[in-house]
Amino acid sequence: MTTNAITPTTSTPPTTSSAGTAAGLGKDDFLKLLVTQLQHQDPMNPTDSQDFMAQMAQFTSVEQLTNMAKSLDRMSVASQTAQSVALIGKTVTWAKDDGTAGEGVATSVSFADGAIAIAVGDAQVAPNEIESVR
Repeated sequence: MTTNAITPTTSTPPTTSSAGTAAGLGKDDFLKLLVTQLQHQDPMNPTDSQDFMAQMAQFTSVEQLTNMAKSLDRMSVASQTAQSVALIGKTVTWAKDDGTAGEGVATSVSFADGAIAIAVGDAQVAPNEIESVR
């Protein structure tokens, strides 16, 4: 059995996918690549069926992972919402990154632009800024 030497190659940084992330290819990018590959394959020597099935399995995995990530995001928001609503009527101590701090009774919870804000007196406090609850 013979082995071939592996030569290092230079890599380019990941490009932004149509989903807007720089982490790699999204499912839309994968589909575009697959369609392009099928359009440009040699009709006299088509893609091996095993290779094609492997690509379809990869696409299915990408789609399932995307769906799972969306579900986890929704669960996280639901959990934060429930925890924030449970603070209503409780005395909370909070501190912000800009150095402001305070204490008061949480009176309401609001949602704007995907962010949760808890009203404590005149302040709007994010859940991660709360230090203690009584």
